This record gives sequence, structure tokens and C-alpha cells, in this order.
Amino acid sequence: MNPEDPLLALLACPLDKGPLSLLTEEEALYNPRLRLSYPIVDGIPQLLPSSGRKVGSDDHERLLTRLKASAT
Repeated sequence: MNPEDPLLALLACPLDKGPLSLLTEEEALYNPRLRLSYPIVDGIPQLLPSSGRKVGSDDHERLLTRLKASAT
């Protein structure tokens, strides 16, 4: 999945229905509101609620910094 993929804008977190951010290096979609990371396996986002991996405080801050840097 790449950041320019138009389908990325349509994907939403299965729990809060909010937007997800693409983490290309981790091959995952990230919900910073719930601090959940959903894996992308063979190009397919795994968006079942049970697929979400809780992200700790340190990793959350690191990911937010990376997302802000990629947005500029």
C-alpha cells in the first residue's frame, strides 16, 4: 500500500470509525486516538478489531513524530 492510494482515504478503524494513518516502514495502519496498529499482510489491511495491536506510550510518541514529519 502506498500513501497516494485513493483507497487509503476510505479505510477506517473498525472500533471508532475514524481515519487511519499509513505507516509504510511498519507495513501497518495506525489509529493514534486508540493507539492501535493494524497490520498490512501481502498488501491487504487486516482491519478486524482483534487484529489491532496496542501501542505503548514510547512507540506512540515515535509514530506521531514520524507521521508529522511525513505530512510536511
